[in-house]
Amino acid sequence: MGAVQAFLSLSTAFGLSTSAGLNAYIPLLTIALVDRLTDGLIDLQGPWAWLSNWWTIGVLVVLLLIEILADKIPAVDTANDIVQTVIRPAAGAILFAASTHAIGLHPVLAAICGVILAGGVHAVKAGGRPVVTATTGGIGNPVISTLEDLLSAITSFVAVVAPYLVGILLLLIASLVGWWVIRRRRRPSE
Repeated sequence: MGAVQAFLSLSTAFGLSTSAGLNAYIPLLTIALVDRLTDGLIDLQGPWAWLSNWWTIGVLVVLLLIEILADKIPAVDTANDIVQTVIRPAAGAILFAASTHAIGLHPVLAAICGVILAGGVHAVKAGGRPVVTATTGGIGNPVISTLEDLLSAITSFVAVVAPYLVGILLLLIASLVGWWVIRRRRRPSE
């Protein structure tokens, strides 16, 4: 497998895992349906083939509907975020490992990357939601939740259909972080 294909697989894995931090079921359902309904866009092999089983897809649809409803209601969304503290990082681990299976990345390393990505996004989401509830009296929760679901869906779609866009975004972010670090080091001590 070439370097370009490895880069695209990693880009897909990063996109899917980060979107799992917002909603675990959208990227899982995305790869399950893409594997099931297309030829070659996603090819879940070996231990990941169960994801595109129709029973798994049915369960994911039910869980997605529950998640979408629960995340729109103040107080219920906080309880949901507590439950999702385990589920979203686990989904990130599955997505990263399944997406990088073909390039030979060690499954434990892939799972750790997925946990970190999805867990980090989830921590920001779960930490920000009480602030939204407090500042809007709960009225902003459905709006923010809908935006998070849309962002998760768009990121999942782009990660599968155009992973090079995710790769470009990752390179841009890495460049900005590098620029910021260099800039901070050149600043005279205060």
